Amino acid sequence: MRSTSSVGATLNRWKPARAPAVLLGFAAIFLASASTAFAHNVTEGDKGYILEITGIHIVPFLYLGAKHMVTGYDHLLFLFGVVFFLYRMQHVALYVSLFALGHSMTMLLGVYLNWNVNAYVIDAIIGLSVVYKALDNLGAYQRWFGFQPDTKAATLIFGLFHGLGLATKVLEYDVAPDGLLVNLIAFNVGVEIGQIIALAMILIAMGYWRKTESFWKHAYTANVVMMSLGFMLIGYQLTGYFVA
Repeated sequence: MRSTSSVGATLNRWKPARAPAVLLGFAAIFLASASTAFAHNVTEGDKGYILEITGIHIVPFLYLGAKHMVTGYDHLLFLFGVVFFLYRMQHVALYVSLFALGHSMTMLLGVYLNWNVNAYVIDAIIGLSVVYKALDNLGAYQRWFGFQPDTKAATLIFGLFHGLGLATKVLEYDVAPDGLLVNLIAFNVGVEIGQIIALAMILIAMGYWRKTESFWKHAYTANVVMMSLGFMLIGYQLTGYFVA
């Protein structure tokens, strides 16, 4: 695994290049879905179904958890940044496990204890996590402050905030207390399944991209685009917080 300092030093020598088509396509999807994705709302069909049922329903909650992660653009952006310069599977497994541990803890506790956290604030912090990781990939902290933050600790800490974001969405379902714990565990397992699916697709795409000459040519621009999307998310959520 390349160190962040060596990666940052390499990126510092580059001029921004035109982003690869796959990244521009991802950004276009992100922008085109702003009306629904930025709101990150629970769909009316899913919410209506959950309101009508009581008791233990493992399969529906597995599905909802997987669906939320696979369609969760903010979580996927952060994961994309985390694995961007990870080449060995043991490193990928370590960082993804830390992220999963963080978001599992706060998602389960947040819903079970009914933590009342403002969704706009949490989603803005999730946007900040995307910006943080993009800057980390660019080696910005060493240039600006002369030190490298602990990337493992940062991944775990931001995982805690991502879990709170998940909790705020689960609370929108207004899940019945009957069978709540089992249903929450099923939802969390579904989230992990969705994360594995999304991560597999990201790693496959990254694997092909890394084999091309364009990877190091466009790595700087890719992280700048990711950082820009993170700032957009922060701005949108803070606007929603003050307007709402």
